[in-house]
Amino acid sequence: MSPLPSSTGSVQIQQFYDKGLAHASYAIRSGRQVAIIDPARDPQQYYDFADEHDAKIVAVIETHPHADFVSSHLEIAQETGAVIYVSKLVKASYPHQAFDDDQRIVLGTVELHALNTPGHSPDSISVLLLDELGQTRAVFTGDTLFVGDVGRPDLRESDLVGGHSRESLAAQLYQSTRQKLMTLPATTKVYPAHGPGSLCGKTTSPDLDSTIGKEVKTNYALQPMSEDEFIRVLLEDQPFMPKYFGHDVVLNKQGALPFEDSVRAVPRLQPGTPLEPGIVVIDTRPAAEFRDGHLLGAINLMDGGKFETWLGSIVGPEEPFYLVADSQIALDIVIRKAAKIGYEGNIKGALLTPRELPATAPDVEVEHVRQQPRDFTIVDIRNRTEAQQPVFEDALVIPLPELRERAHEIPTDKPILIHCAGGYRSAAGSSIVQAALPAATVYDLSEHITEFQKQTV
Repeated sequence: MSPLPSSTGSVQIQQFYDKGLAHASYAIRSGRQVAIIDPARDPQQYYDFADEHDAKIVAVIETHPHADFVSSHLEIAQETGAVIYVSKLVKASYPHQAFDDDQRIVLGTVELHALNTPGHSPDSISVLLLDELGQTRAVFTGDTLFVGDVGRPDLRESDLVGGHSRESLAAQLYQSTRQKLMTLPATTKVYPAHGPGSLCGKTTSPDLDSTIGKEVKTNYALQPMSEDEFIRVLLEDQPFMPKYFGHDVVLNKQGALPFEDSVRAVPRLQPGTPLEPGIVVIDTRPAAEFRDGHLLGAINLMDGGKFETWLGSIVGPEEPFYLVADSQIALDIVIRKAAKIGYEGNIKGALLTPRELPATAPDVEVEHVRQQPRDFTIVDIRNRTEAQQPVFEDALVIPLPELRERAHEIPTDKPILIHCAGGYRSAAGSSIVQAALPAATVYDLSEHITEFQKQTV
């Protein structure tokens, strides 16, 4: 939870930031009334905030159905009696009140006004905060405008989420920024739904808030350009789309089940419980422990800062899986992270590291790689934009999110060497390739990749 300065003496704005998903949500308090914007899956932090200020949550606003996390808007409404506000264009199936252009919410002594700002999605809104004098003090921009970026327009193309072309949404975003957001007073504070590392944008700044004036001066997407040029610039070099994004859009339109109930419902398996064949095992332990011993065919997806994103990139939204960790505390953490993207129902069972671990992974001889890299089939599993600057000549580029589907493309006539940019992804990648090609020798270059990157600079 990160405090932000109040816009006026009569209102408090509190930002809650989840680094793992690069997600920012907000509580706005005026007097003893609170509105929550774009809440995370676990609502407890918002309840604590309201209790701390002897206030009541009366409104929950969704700027759009999110793709990258599951929102607790329905749970908060059911728990507190708050009204959910969302654009009528969402066609939400949960109880709600439409919140579109010219509609407003009175919150204590201030008002929140809806501003339709389609582009990231066709149903996106921004939320204006107006003080007692009717002056615009802040805008909560959801995924429409970030600090240094705008939301990507290519997440709603599949029929599952509406079949909207990226070009048409990019054109809408051009109009939303120019006709709506850029016309606000320059001093208007900007509070976006995402920060650096979010896959909902591509060049997001490390700053978590800004002003309209600063963004108009410094944000590449707000510089003078034609609509066609904007579309071209915006669509180039967008990051990959994790497998779970469409699933979460649909889930957020319906409203998710209560967080704690869903976490408690995950089956905890007793030691020695036989695992069902054919169901992937996600081993969340550190790479060194995994290499020393693991279940046959397991994928080593270490618990870390981006665990949720990589889980939802490697495992499909309808795919069951087992979760393995080395302590009950660690197991609970990764279950809760899986729930943040709506994957808790996919967990076939959660278990502590078994005593019998039949498989090991070989350690790579770094000097051999340095002297004779052609002795290996080298697979670069970084994203394509990263791989435009190769570390090894003639490396085969297969980004990690595609690796389970494409591992069969890797030649097995030489030992296989997997690398990424820092070691986290290659732990997962090498385990994926070993599971897919059990007869091959597969090495993980891990953090040693940094030694080779220095040589190529």
